[in-house]
Amino acid sequence: MSAEEMTSSVETIEVEAEKILEEARSKANGILLKANEEANKILSSELPMDEVDAECQRIIHKAREEADKKIEDSRKKAAEIRTEIGNKVDKITKRIVSNITGAELG
Repeated sequence: MSAEEMTSSVETIEVEAEKILEEARSKANGILLKANEEANKILSSELPMDEVDAECQRIIHKAREEADKKIEDSRKKAAEIRTEIGNKVDKITKRIVSNITGAELG
């Protein structure tokens, strides 16, 4: 192969490579443009408020259930404490009466 043929072959390869590169750039730009359009659509779209509202309602409902349970538990505990205090007061009263009168009460 002569030097002229080699040069011609190299130039042909370079031209082909430039075409391939230009096609790749063009496709890449098209993909980027499409991706930007999709991103803009997503960013400009409204949030699905029905789903957000439903989630808020679920959270509120769960919080109310937990609060109601804690209130009920507190009421039970308060009733137990009142009963316990009543029993202690009764015992103390009997002891005071017993100490003062010297009589044993039931």
